[in-house]
Amino acid sequence: MAGLRGVGFALIAFAIFATHDVFIKKLGSIYAPFQLIFFAVLLSFPLVTIMLMRDTTPGHLRPLHPWWVAIRTGAGVIGGMSAFYAFSVLPLAQTYAILFASPLLITVMAIPILGEQVRIRRWLAVVVGLVGVMVVLRPGGDDAVLGLGHLAALTAAIFSALASIIVRKIGSEERSVVLLLYPMIGNFVVMACIMPFYYIPMPIEHIGMVGIISLFGFVAGLFLIAAYRNGEAAIVAPMQYSQIIWATVFGYFLFDEAIDQRTLIGAGIIIVSGLYIVLRESRGAASTNRPVLQTRSRHESGSTFRVSPLLRRSVPSS
Repeated sequence: MAGLRGVGFALIAFAIFATHDVFIKKLGSIYAPFQLIFFAVLLSFPLVTIMLMRDTTPGHLRPLHPWWVAIRTGAGVIGGMSAFYAFSVLPLAQTYAILFASPLLITVMAIPILGEQVRIRRWLAVVVGLVGVMVVLRPGGDDAVLGLGHLAALTAAIFSALASIIVRKIGSEERSVVLLLYPMIGNFVVMACIMPFYYIPMPIEHIGMVGIISLFGFVAGLFLIAAYRNGEAAIVAPMQYSQIIWATVFGYFLFDEAIDQRTLIGAGIIIVSGLYIVLRESRGAASTNRPVLQTRSRHESGSTFRVSPLLRRSVPSS
């Protein structure tokens, strides 16, 4: 019964996340990502601060691993900015398909950073998944032009994977408040420096929509925490792929986007590869660190907190 609750909470979380991304896409057609992330983080601070007040672990706000925290903060800033831009210029389903490459990249990055040993089967899954990415991007295809949006989506996937691996490496030693606040502060400061060059005055209804982005990201994060506390990671993690369904529905009805055959095929290949990696990691002998299973957060978006640091002590490894 608890497992079913976990799946239910996860499906709700990713439905809210997908709706959160719709607002990003809507506002992204008007405003630069720097401006949107600045106000989204500003409005998220009170919510996240109230949540972090419950952190009773002893310590201070100085990181124990300053260089890793700095790299993780930089990865969060670049990944979030890239994701915002990708959602604003690419079809929703295509953006998700590329972002779904993160588990493949996490598997590869875990080798040098975590010392993970990846055997032939997971390597084949990574290669097949990357073939799926190429199908989505279709370089050289007659009907496709690769642009900054595709580069931004790939960049978001890469830096989201890097941020996840770093949290996995230092998460057991750093306080949750350090891992959560530093990326938010980094986003706030960097976007505050860049935003004046792109600033467009926002009417009250658009500020309200940015508030919805912040609120939905926070609420979806809480549902995702509940999902992992009520279900095994091997069951909850694949629920992220439900976002492709919401992307198809929202894209069709709200943005007149029809999912094309190559995106559908490529997304299918990427999802199957990701599911296989999750399945392999869930078998104790196949993975030492289980980097994908232990990455319980969604991709970086710059406007939401990462779930993994809050779960590392309260949820046992699956």
